[in-house]
Amino acid sequence: MSRLFMFEKPLGMRDSLPDIYETKQHVRSALEGEIRQWGYQFIGTPTLEYYETVGTASAILDQQLFKLLDREGHTLVLRPDMTAPIARVAASKLLKDDLPFRLAYSANVFRAQQREGGRPAEFEQVGVECIGDGTVSADGEMIALAISSLKEAGLKDFQLSVGNAGFVRELFLQILGTEERVQELTRFLYEKNYVGYREHVKSLPLSSIDSQRLLAFLELRGGPEVIGRALDLVENEEGKEAVLQLERLWEIITDYGAASHIKFDLTLVSHMSYYTGILFEIYSGKVGFPIGNGGRYDGLLQKFGKSTSATGFAFRLDRLIEALGELDETVPVSCILFSAERRKEACLLANKQRTSGQRVVLQDISGVKNIDACTSKYNDVTFLVGKAGKEPDHD
Repeated sequence: MSRLFMFEKPLGMRDSLPDIYETKQHVRSALEGEIRQWGYQFIGTPTLEYYETVGTASAILDQQLFKLLDREGHTLVLRPDMTAPIARVAASKLLKDDLPFRLAYSANVFRAQQREGGRPAEFEQVGVECIGDGTVSADGEMIALAISSLKEAGLKDFQLSVGNAGFVRELFLQILGTEERVQELTRFLYEKNYVGYREHVKSLPLSSIDSQRLLAFLELRGGPEVIGRALDLVENEEGKEAVLQLERLWEIITDYGAASHIKFDLTLVSHMSYYTGILFEIYSGKVGFPIGNGGRYDGLLQKFGKSTSATGFAFRLDRLIEALGELDETVPVSCILFSAERRKEACLLANKQRTSGQRVVLQDISGVKNIDACTSKYNDVTFLVGKAGKEPDHD
């Protein structure tokens, strides 16, 4: 093992310097404010969870979990996502009434990365979970809230790709016959390896009609017109119902006035294996990865002893900030430079300005070596130097 450098950080961990920290706070505040406006209540869960509960329930791969042992020998994990911990809380403490719960969170999650990956191992998610509502209206609410929150954060250029995991599974299972074959073909979709998908389909021992159906499946992208084409491909009732859910979803999103941000992509699948129905990913033109994703996960709470439906979404705060670029608004900060004999006057002035909502730095001039460098950092500078009434010796 090579010796670590003094300033080296663990793989995938990042520092947030003042500018980026301030930006995160600004965006986080906008998202949280909009989420609260929709009636969601924020919740906190431990950073550490038991591997046997949240670790195994999470859809994150085992090799991406940070594991450690407590003093009793139990295996713990740093939470790899927030959906599984909230499912644990909901199943154990909240689901005593037959009412949907609308919960929200803003928290860091942890996923171990390979050295060549170059991706963060710790990042912040802001998201919501609607637990106990199995209607398509709840799925529509997720999408409408996601769109509204992004707009409130200042993002204009974005699009949601919407699909249905149940449709993909039913179509593939009907044609391929076994779960193993379904998973093998689905992997090409997750990797977005459409060339590999086509080659794999051609290699399967299928009739020409079934092969053509699987190839035509790749073309199910666009507006509401793809719904009719999807209905023509799938034959069983479960698959048709999954498609008709998307038709009802389109009507709901239209009622919210948010349809302009929606495109259907019925080839959409997720690495989060607990998704069972409508799911979506959020893209912005400036970022090569999804800035958020969500969907229905009706089977997850069964792992915690409760059988109920649920849906939700999460934003990746780092990717959202990248999509936003430089924020138009910066909070002005003033500086009061003072000498020892005018300290009391400076403190009174700073208190008055802070009470009025201003951000103020109070700086003893004897602690500043470069006056010009100091004053250039702030929007406004007040000099209280020397005896009261005397002008400072500075331009």
